[in-house]
Amino acid sequence: MKRFILVASLLTTLLALHAAGVIINSSSTTFQTTKLINCAYDVQIENQISVVTVQETFKNVTSTNVAPRYYYPLPEGCSATQLRWFSNGFWWQASISPNPSSPPGGPSTFPTNFTSYIGSFPIVFDFTTVIFPQDTLAVELTYVQLLPYIDGNVELGLKNNYSLISTLPLMTQTLDVELNSTRNITSFQSINQEPNIIEHTANQGICHYSIANTAANSDYLLRYSLDSSELGLWSMSTLRDSVPDVWSNGFFTFIAEPDPSNSTQIINKVFTLVIDRSGSMSGTKITQAKNAATYIVNHLNEGDRFNIVIFNESNSSIWTEHQEYNATNAQTALTFINNITASGMTNIGAAFNLTVPQFSNTGDDTANIIIFLTDGCPTAGIQDTQLLRTYIDNLMTNSTSTIFLYNFGIGINDVNTQLLSQTATDNHGLVQFLGQNDVYTTITAFYNIIRNPVLLDPIITVSPPDAVEQMFPNPLPNLYLGRQMIVSGRYAVPQTVHFTFSGNAFNQVVTYEYDMQLAETNDPNKSFLTKIWAKQKIDDLLIQYYGMDSTSTTAHELKQTIVDLSMTWGVITPFTSFHSGTIITTEDPTALPVLPYSVKLLGNFPNPFNPTTIIRFEITKDDHLPAYVRIYNIRGQLIKILGLKTHGKGLYQIMWDGTDQMNQSVSSGVYFYTLQWGNEILAGKMVMVK
Repeated sequence: MKRFILVASLLTTLLALHAAGVIINSSSTTFQTTKLINCAYDVQIENQISVVTVQETFKNVTSTNVAPRYYYPLPEGCSATQLRWFSNGFWWQASISPNPSSPPGGPSTFPTNFTSYIGSFPIVFDFTTVIFPQDTLAVELTYVQLLPYIDGNVELGLKNNYSLISTLPLMTQTLDVELNSTRNITSFQSINQEPNIIEHTANQGICHYSIANTAANSDYLLRYSLDSSELGLWSMSTLRDSVPDVWSNGFFTFIAEPDPSNSTQIINKVFTLVIDRSGSMSGTKITQAKNAATYIVNHLNEGDRFNIVIFNESNSSIWTEHQEYNATNAQTALTFINNITASGMTNIGAAFNLTVPQFSNTGDDTANIIIFLTDGCPTAGIQDTQLLRTYIDNLMTNSTSTIFLYNFGIGINDVNTQLLSQTATDNHGLVQFLGQNDVYTTITAFYNIIRNPVLLDPIITVSPPDAVEQMFPNPLPNLYLGRQMIVSGRYAVPQTVHFTFSGNAFNQVVTYEYDMQLAETNDPNKSFLTKIWAKQKIDDLLIQYYGMDSTSTTAHELKQTIVDLSMTWGVITPFTSFHSGTIITTEDPTALPVLPYSVKLLGNFPNPFNPTTIIRFEITKDDHLPAYVRIYNIRGQLIKILGLKTHGKGLYQIMWDGTDQMNQSVSSGVYFYTLQWGNEILAGKMVMVK
């Protein structure tokens, strides 16, 4: 499992898979999992921002009490926002603690399959309850994610393969996705499952999948495509009545994409991959690094120039200067990569001393890129962090061109996080820390992003100048062909704001201009924007924190600011965790235990609609009962009753044609409906637009 310590919006395009959680018995020193019997995903997607809620039910099938400890492998780039559970007849909700999660007790050792499944940085939570023999515990976790986007295609990955933990069948597995997009949807498909329902209109899509009595051994992967002719800036905003901090009440997020038409020019790259080949890189790490280097060489563009540097206590490279990418040079590089072996010490200064001067023949009409990969602290040459930082920065400063430095550290506990963070920040780049098994997938995915740059060092100017505040990320990442920039901020006054992006392309200033209308009301459906803003601000502060001496007064103050933001806005950070819990007293009808159900309302589609819509539901019980749909207007007046006879398990639908009980067309507006099947009643909301 990777850990993004410094996250630029660029990196949110890497595909991440969500996963079901695991419960063990924390009162036992012997490893023991609790049986997962139900797993349900509910995903709300709004313009590529997803809010994922996973609901799980665990059952204690042993004869002893279980003190449940919950592990959830939260994917990189996601932010957990809520954890709650059902116990003793009540829903409980976890609070956020200003401390990282490190509960005491539990097994003395863990099997490899478990540690592989949960990764290095899972959410860990001890419930304030026990699970009695044959009893169940329902758990619900919610988090937000900026979905991966590549060339108009957006992917939602949900890891539902539980086979590393258990191969036993689950009673139910369900997936419900509701998609809303301002940009037209041209396709919506499931890559590796056969959903019961999957369809879309121009701006909406739905997917429903359910299966019973089957092992959870297959992931979900959904992909939707957006109209490639619709380019520009897509924005969302909401104006809250009040906020618990000192900044403005309004929140906005926009997604901007450069024009990917044939007229867009790609900036040629001058590229160096620097690989640590010291002894600690032996085994899996050096193999994955070599495979990643091979991939990059095979995917360079015509017009690029490149080189590969390797180092331990000394350094070497294929050539003394960058060479043009062609078949002959590519084959020379592949042979060089194949012969790399790991041994010796780690001299980071020597690596940069060889690498940076080779950019002396470049200028700002190319994208000059160093990808630096290491798994250790310097053990040879300059070893003091500040001296080494100064040495590297001096090399960069003396270069005749701007160089973008992207540092990748394998293992946050094994590398000099301060050095990698500071040098990346100093030199227009970013840093990422990952596990030893993630080197190939991370490096290749990152290279695919930066392969085609179109705008370097972009900046934003806003008109009116004081219309917005607290915008992140800051500074902005480079723009790349077929990729997006996602920016969040705050505002006080609803108005039309003009944004100008400007940056360098082929040594010329290029600009993109967009208008954004800031909302004048509070939209409850966009409450997630507060989480996105808080996450991006926290990411910005983490960049600063990891570039400091962690024992300094400034670092302590910055850490406290991050903790305060986490607790104010309910976004988990490396310094905070879920803790204890309180009873939820709300009578919200969604606050029901996650247990096997008999009827499930799948909503109506399309919504909004004109003039007809179809209300869908699923029966999971072999009873033959009538189903009734009652439709009400916004004043609570009954408009129409619809019904049908059900015949046991299956999917059903009832169409409403927008008429009342007298078959007269009703007016545009909001309508509510209830679905009754036996003693179960569910409710939904829909909008007619004429």
